[in-house]
Amino acid sequence: MSSWKPASTMAHNPVPPQKPESASQTATRKLVVGRGIVFSGEIKSCDCLVVEGTVKANIADCHDINIAEGGLFTGSAAVDRAEIRGRFEGTLAVAEHLLIHSTGRVAAEARYNQIEIERGGEISGTIQAQAQAQGTTPVVKPAPEATQPAAVAMPRRA
Repeated sequence: MSSWKPASTMAHNPVPPQKPESASQTATRKLVVGRGIVFSGEIKSCDCLVVEGTVKANIADCHDINIAEGGLFTGSAAVDRAEIRGRFEGTLAVAEHLLIHSTGRVAAEARYNQIEIERGGEISGTIQAQAQAQGTTPVVKPAPEATQPAAVAMPRRA
């Protein structure tokens, strides 16, 4: 005896069509520079830059920069928010919130709206608080090739 059945009588389980991802899920522009990677150049129009390796660049029109512990950013950055666990050297303009974690080191010409420094975090250079109009990212000029000496150094608290 045969157990063959016509296709019309077999159970039919169609695969449901996949819904396309929403625009908010696909529109995130995130650049991750991993550990051991060295990136050099210019970065424009990103939502988030994550630095785990080394970045030597000028960035503009980016919302967030996150420098991981062990990460190094050298250059200029104009962002809405910055979170520093590694090192930043150059020119930094933060329209909203600058957060320097306990392992973070910033040696820069820095402008910010709000700043938060965890115990152990360091910032040196020319530091300026500024009120920034809501919804605008500050404009910074590209960092010079040679590092200039710091104008102001803030001592660490014991």
